[in-house]
Amino acid sequence: MRIAIKIIAACSILTWATAGFSQQISPPQNVVQLTAAATLDVPHDWLVLAMSTSREGPDAQAVQAQLKAALDAALVEARASAQPGALQVRTGNFNLMPRRGRDGHINGWQGAAELLLEGRDFARISTTAGRIQTLTVSSVAFSLSREQTAAVESQVQAQAIERFKTRAADIAKAFGFAAYTLREVAISSSEPNPPRPRFLAMAASSAAADAPLPVEAGKGTVQVTVSGSVQLK
Repeated sequence: MRIAIKIIAACSILTWATAGFSQQISPPQNVVQLTAAATLDVPHDWLVLAMSTSREGPDAQAVQAQLKAALDAALVEARASAQPGALQVRTGNFNLMPRRGRDGHINGWQGAAELLLEGRDFARISTTAGRIQTLTVSSVAFSLSREQTAAVESQVQAQAIERFKTRAADIAKAFGFAAYTLREVAISSSEPNPPRPRFLAMAASSAAADAPLPVEAGKGTVQVTVSGSVQLK
């Protein structure tokens, strides 16, 4: 009998505590979730031009040596025109793999080497690419530089924040409230449609060997999104 009394008392205390806890965590009222965004089209100011070559043969060392010679010659030509920010030179993929016949046995080797020219000086990059004899252009891609992106994002972010504040005030007024307070907010930025590299097939002819590669930059769209919730007052 004494045990039963203790159990009843414990249940009564638990019920009271649960009821009190549920009152303390009542869901907030008059909270609105909203999103605002701002965008700006900006001319691309960064060019990445990829040049490559491939070789194949029965001997792995010979194929590798041919690729290295082609890449070394291209590097000598590219470095002569290199300038920080305007034209930067770096090597890309370099691979060598076995070539197998129908029986699965290795009957040769094939490989490829890549050189990347990138920077803001489009004319310098295209002219340098035209002078390189041992590689051919494989792709061209334009984008926004980090500096340009950072400068533009600050401007677009300010616009997005103002739109968020205006929309929050309009919503509060529409529901009959005098004001609002900010509860939480998240800001994200992106270039929604980054340009895809354009792959080119260029004939290695002597007539076009020294001709600059014709390039023309487009525009990129920088977008900043502000999302969050506000408490209507």
